[in-house]
Amino acid sequence: MTVYKFAIADALFERSPGQEGEIFTGNLLDQRHGGPVTIGFGRYGPNQILQETMSVHDTMIVLEGSITVSDAHGSQTARPGEIIAMQTGDKVTIRSHETGAVTAYVTFPHWQQPEPTSSSST
Repeated sequence: MTVYKFAIADALFERSPGQEGEIFTGNLLDQRHGGPVTIGFGRYGPNQILQETMSVHDTMIVLEGSITVSDAHGSQTARPGEIIAMQTGDKVTIRSHETGAVTAYVTFPHWQQPEPTSSSST
């Protein structure tokens, strides 16, 4: 068994797939490590909006700023030390506020698929 410890400084942030805004993710533990979940950090610029139909169970822990998640049933705002949980199939709007936000996240299963490798045959 391997025990991991991560800090936000360990994350290599990339723009979230399919969006142009200032929303970045940094996976630290994912399918490359053989486990069932993805763990990482998220960074949201001020006043960003992401509309998404969840393809995974996603749990976000707010570390800085605040995030509001809305669905057909209402809205929930989370601040530092609070958790937002979204389930597969939920149609959500995720919004950061004027100060932006930093989150930690855990998804099940993995939200990002590995890059395909090319193979050649002789």
